[in-house]
Amino acid sequence: MASGSSRPELLVIVGETASGKSDLALKIAKAYRGEIISADSWTVYRGFDIGTGKPTTTQQKAVKHHLIDVREATEGFNAPMFKELAEKAIKDIQRRGKLPMLVGGTGLYIDSVLFDFGFLPNVTSKERAKLNAVTIPGLIELARELQIDLSGIDTRNKRRIIRAIEAKGEKPTKKEMKTGTLIVGLQPGREELRRRVEERAMRMIHAGLEREVKDLAGKYGWGVEPMKGIGYREWQPYFEGKQSLEQTQERIVSSTMNLAKRQRTWFKRNKDMDWFSSTEEAYNFIKLQLNN
Repeated sequence: MASGSSRPELLVIVGETASGKSDLALKIAKAYRGEIISADSWTVYRGFDIGTGKPTTTQQKAVKHHLIDVREATEGFNAPMFKELAEKAIKDIQRRGKLPMLVGGTGLYIDSVLFDFGFLPNVTSKERAKLNAVTIPGLIELARELQIDLSGIDTRNKRRIIRAIEAKGEKPTKKEMKTGTLIVGLQPGREELRRRVEERAMRMIHAGLEREVKDLAGKYGWGVEPMKGIGYREWQPYFEGKQSLEQTQERIVSSTMNLAKRQRTWFKRNKDMDWFSSTEEAYNFIKLQLNN
């Protein structure tokens, strides 16, 4: 746990998809007056329920959840937006004397809060299109005229030059980890994780995922951001008659396992995290810390 407090002021539960984070978080929240802040890049979208593994209505009634269903599919969402909303939720929960719990598998979202990321300013698509139309030598000359330092930037990479110009030379910032934070990671064995992923994919299909995706694709098309998420994008060839339901399910499992590998790599970088292979072990450890 980060130094500065004997009892955690913020509990963070991370891990690969299907590792058991949600079940653990619900159990802790009920026992210690916690409220869950969902750190997931897909559950923010309204209507995308089954494929994102969104908490059920019953679960959300039992424990208050934050940052779920806060955006429409056409609006988009990003890490700076998450950081702003999550920090407001954390302060509000703490002010009411409850335990804020940041739970999810989107590493950038979680780290943006833990390390107080300072993000580069956003620009409009129109502004970026103008810069994309300029050659690399032209961009370098523009940066020189604007007195933007390109040292340390690969000037063969057009995208990085553009980003430096957009940010007016500012660089993203990262601070020390937030004090008073307990971070717990769940990491079941590889075979166990695959079994869970396969079972979850089957449950989603039985729960009506096919109908959900069909309705959403009809409403938004396949181009909106949440339709690119796992559990949704794999269905397009199915509805085009190019693959079977079984193949669609297999693709969802494969995509999920690939995501899990990336999540594991990201979270392993944080050396202040305590890892557990089972929710029971993690629960007992968290109890000890919260009872201090």
